[in-house]
Amino acid sequence: MTATPSILVVDDDAAHRAMLATLLGSWGYQVTEADDGGRAVEAVRQQAFDLILMDVRMIEMSGIEALERIKTINPAISVVLMTAYASVETAVEAIRKGAYDYLTKPLDFDKLRLTVQRAMEHLRLQAENRQLKADLGRGLNRSHIIGRSPAMCALLETVAQVAPTEATVLVTGESGTGKELIAAAIHDNSLRRRGPLVKINCAAITETLLESELFGHEKGAFTGADRRKEGRIVQAHGGSLFLDEVGEMPLTMQVKLLRAIQEREVVRVGGQESVAVDVRIIAATNRDLARMISDGTFRQDLYYRLNVVGLHIPPLRERTGDIPLLAAHFLKHFAEKNRKPIQGFTPAAMDRLIRHRWPGNVRELANAVERAVVLARGAYLGEADFQEPAGPPPETAPLPEGPLSELERQAILRTLAATGGNKSEAARRLGITRKTLHQKLKHYDGQPP
Repeated sequence: MTATPSILVVDDDAAHRAMLATLLGSWGYQVTEADDGGRAVEAVRQQAFDLILMDVRMIEMSGIEALERIKTINPAISVVLMTAYASVETAVEAIRKGAYDYLTKPLDFDKLRLTVQRAMEHLRLQAENRQLKADLGRGLNRSHIIGRSPAMCALLETVAQVAPTEATVLVTGESGTGKELIAAAIHDNSLRRRGPLVKINCAAITETLLESELFGHEKGAFTGADRRKEGRIVQAHGGSLFLDEVGEMPLTMQVKLLRAIQEREVVRVGGQESVAVDVRIIAATNRDLARMISDGTFRQDLYYRLNVVGLHIPPLRERTGDIPLLAAHFLKHFAEKNRKPIQGFTPAAMDRLIRHRWPGNVRELANAVERAVVLARGAYLGEADFQEPAGPPPETAPLPEGPLSELERQAILRTLAATGGNKSEAARRLGITRKTLHQKLKHYDGQPP
């Protein structure tokens, strides 16, 4: 539900429609009007509503037909039908086709108000029920993690189990999936949450500086070391140390990190004295450490020290159910940040976001929503606002010379590969129907690539 519940009033009687709009507005609802069922369907395609109050008999499209079409666009929306020609058959048909309730004209305003309130309460309870079912980790501080897909619920359930322990955790996943947020959730739900969470990106610092950053240095240890400096490991004493992109750490540093973990002590660069530390290690990487071990670029003993508990974050394309939640979160954030009065997404825009592959994952989605918010001119983000999703376009090789049929075949197969096998998206990009694409692919079946 939106902050101010929105109602679409649909009636071809202008006077009755205006009366309802005034009445509902006085009750605190945001009201939009439509004078026909067809225009109501289009309004639902373009804007989100919490409730639709619609007449049954209208000249161009009846309320029953509009109800059926609206339910194909948004099955969750509540629709209350009105008619001056009440009959049991009409009421049964309306309920069977998905109407929330049925009112007769002339309307009883007390009954109307009660029906609207019940519909809004039903909507609120549905949202709460979904949240309760999704939040498997009861009492878990999500640390700004957004996701209700089965994959994310399972991950958060494991986080809830692991967080209170002292186990070292290795978080894996593609770039942009939110590994740092998972690390923060582990720390925030641990017994060390009153201590610091110290972060270091192993890929952003040169090998020489990385040793100083991790272990600290004594005054005069190297040029520019004009005072003693405590390293990140000591700074994290009593708390947690997050080693981001640990797969980028040089082998020589891996040896020193392994010793620090095993001995629970560090020696500053240029020093002799050992400093005892009490730190929980949470590491993250987007690299395949098992393959790196085979290649000799990552130590197997360090891997086993870090991977006491492994947590893998699925890419966004494997949890598309989280996209509407994430998109709504980013829309609210960037709309407030840029002082833009944007209220939501059109169904077509949301469909485009769900169908996109998001190779840059959540980070790419955030970038796309921010760009759309900044450039938007209306109250709702439409499909046109996402015509060029964030991220570099896929590389394409030049088409080979040859017969036209072969050029067509290569173009279709490459477009299909670029869309990750999504035939609907490939057909859209090629400007052909999905049926035509199927026929072409059937023809190509068995031919050499």
